[in-house]
Amino acid sequence: RKSSRGDFVFSADRLIRLVVEEGLNQLPYTECTVTTPTGHKYEGVRFEKGNCGVSIMRSGEAMEQGLRDCCRSIRIGKILIQSDEETQRAKVYYAKFPPDIYRRKVLLMYPILSTGNTVIEAVKVLVEHGVQPSVIILLSLFSTPHGAKSIIQEFPEITIITTEVHPVAPTHFGQKYFGTD
Repeated sequence: RKSSRGDFVFSADRLIRLVVEEGLNQLPYTECTVTTPTGHKYEGVRFEKGNCGVSIMRSGEAMEQGLRDCCRSIRIGKILIQSDEETQRAKVYYAKFPPDIYRRKVLLMYPILSTGNTVIEAVKVLVEHGVQPSVIILLSLFSTPHGAKSIIQEFPEITIITTEVHPVAPTHFGQKYFGTD
């Protein structure tokens, strides 16, 4: 609560990187042999083609750099969803995805999962674009039990990766991260 913005961003970026790396561990890969500069053979793995990230704007954009740090050339789509202050219903305002997103595995980035409404709307839009819920991996830093349960009830095939499930989600994340608080 009392940390400086610099300390907050540093810690958030570390958590983001851990969640992104675990999300990448869920993606399909093929084995490959790499010849090192010294001529030795190393048995490694390579991601299969057809992966992308989608950030739910605005706070989800905080996770984009962590994904790019691990996969420099990965395609990233964006979706803007805002909740109506009176009804609390999520409404889609903008969506831009790679044209072949229906053939890709999707890392959906949204750091704070509170009610789950925003993510549910985002998944509905992805489904409208031909993405199967079974290939969506939600990357979240903090989740409430209610939010995770709501998503799983609506889309049981989705994978959720988070650092913590707690009844109270830190809803100030985006403001603190981007310095708009």
